[in-house]
This record gives sequence, C-alpha cells and structure tokens, in this order.
Amino acid sequence: MRALVFSLTFILAGTAHAAPPPPDPFGSGLWPDVHAEFLGREPVVFDDRVKVVAPAFAEDPMAVPVSVDASALGAVSRVVVLVDRNPIRKVLEFFPQAARPVLAFRFKLQQGSPVRAAARTADGVWHLGGTWVDGSGGGCTLPGGTRSDGSWVRTLGQVQGRMFDHGDASRLRVRIMHPMDTGLVSGIPAFYLDELQLRDDAGTAYMRILTFEPVSENPVFSFDLGTRPAGSLHLQGRDNNGNLVAARIDQQKP
Repeated sequence: MRALVFSLTFILAGTAHAAPPPPDPFGSGLWPDVHAEFLGREPVVFDDRVKVVAPAFAEDPMAVPVSVDASALGAVSRVVVLVDRNPIRKVLEFFPQAARPVLAFRFKLQQGSPVRAAARTADGVWHLGGTWVDGSGGGCTLPGGTRSDGSWVRTLGQVQGRMFDHGDASRLRVRIMHPMDTGLVSGIPAFYLDELQLRDDAGTAYMRILTFEPVSENPVFSFDLGTRPAGSLHLQGRDNNGNLVAARIDQQKP
C-alpha cells in the first residue's frame, strides 16, 4: 500500500506543473493536444512579435514556403515550428546561436491547418506566432519527385549554398539534396535529414537545426547571420540513416 501511495503522489506531482493552454486565436480543436505535447510544461503566450508568413493557399502541398522572424523578441534560444493537422506535427527545431532567430524554408502540408512558430526566450517563456494555410492536401502521404524517378540516389547529400551581403552581416541560402521521406507512403520508410550545424573558419557556431519528416524534399533554407562570418562557412549534418552532409560555403567576392 505504501508503494501505491508513493506512485500516485509522484504522478500527481508530475502533472501539477503542466499549465493549461491559453485560448487559441485560430480556434483549432487540436490546439490543446499540440500545447500538451510540445509546450505544456512552460509558460506560453501568443505574441505578434513572432512573424510567420506563408501563402493563404498552398498551391503545392509538398513544398509550402514559410518564413519565421522572431528577432523582435531579442535573444531567442530555440524556435519550434508546428503544424496542427499534419500527421507529423513537428516540422523543425532551430537553435539560432550566433545567427538571428530568422529562417525560411518549405514544408509538406497534409490539409488546411494553423502553422505555428514558438520562440523560447531566456526566461523560459514560449512566444507563439502563426498563420493559417489552406490547401488541397496530401503533402505528407505522397512520394517526392526524386523518389518517384529514382534520381535521389545520384544526388543524395549534395549541397549548394551562397552567402549574400545583408546590411552589416550576411544571409545564407542553402539547398541540400535529400528525398525527405515521411514514412507515410506505402513501401517507403521514413528517410530524412535530422540535424544540421553551421560554423565558420574561426569556429563560431551560427546555428543548429533539427529537421523532421515534414520538411520538403531537397530542402532549401535561408538564414540571417548575426555577424559576418570569418572566412568560409562549414555545414555539417546527418540523416536518420547515418548518411553525412558536409560542405564549405565561401563568401562571394565583390
């Protein structure tokens, strides 16, 4: 009996810290589940300073462009992008480090849904922004083009990148060839990039990003670098099968 009482007390103590979800501006019936799964242990506020921009309608549900800008918050340690109605809700996690909390990329959309970005500040508060994207759907359950024609075998892990002047810093745009299979297509297991890191010649860490199945095929990312890199940038990463990504990106000569 003593062990049973201890176990029950432990469970109750563990759940007492889960905060209730704040009212959702999109009125999504799935918001309580999204909140509990990804954000429920820390304070959450909806905040217009977290800008999420995407088309109102997804012309291509397998490659929906979205940009996230949380720079108005100041220092941000982590950004999580979530899609309520996707079968795999977490799209990516972004750790800005020396980069600004700004990124753009494309993702797969299964059906019309709120698309959310949660930015965590040093005080442990999640600041949440979002937008609604409609679409014909099916983006997570269809094979990509390179998977269908088999060309992914020849291009896997190839990287194209370029740095641009952007005020007193630089902007990076990088493309990584990978099929980014969700595992939701019959006969095709999940196969996706799961981590990328970026440093310069001096060893400055600019960002770390964890990517998940809903990121689009052959993903293209854009980042704002908070300081001008020392020399070249070095991108390293891996996928969930252990294949490595490694590339050097040189600054453009004037």
